[in-house]
Amino acid sequence: MLSRDGDGVYWLTTPAERGRITVADAPFLGVELITAGTGQEQVLSVRTNLDDLVTIDGEHGLRLAPGALPDEPRPYIHVRNGLEARLTRPVFYELVELGCEERVGDTTLYGVWSKGTFFPLGSLEAN
Repeated sequence: MLSRDGDGVYWLTTPAERGRITVADAPFLGVELITAGTGQEQVLSVRTNLDDLVTIDGEHGLRLAPGALPDEPRPYIHVRNGLEARLTRPVFYELVELGCEERVGDTTLYGVWSKGTFFPLGSLEAN
């Protein structure tokens, strides 16, 4: 079983032993996007490379981290217990295609709806 402690250290635990492991970026990859519905009723789920199906919602949030280049964000979804899956580029592009503009406070954001929650992918306002 894979876990991550409060210090961000990854551990692999078997019935016989427990060992610290190094994870370069994220322990899982999001390799497929499954959609149902449209608009605010839309439900988005991500299949990981280990065949886990995770629905993007309040418990399994979507976040963007800065990439190597300013226009290349790295998208992640929370899978379980502090473990995340990085979305592959094709999956992220599919997600972006499903996006829409929403006014949040004084800012216009671009993002996606899933399970009644809006997940921003970026701002449409000039910096």
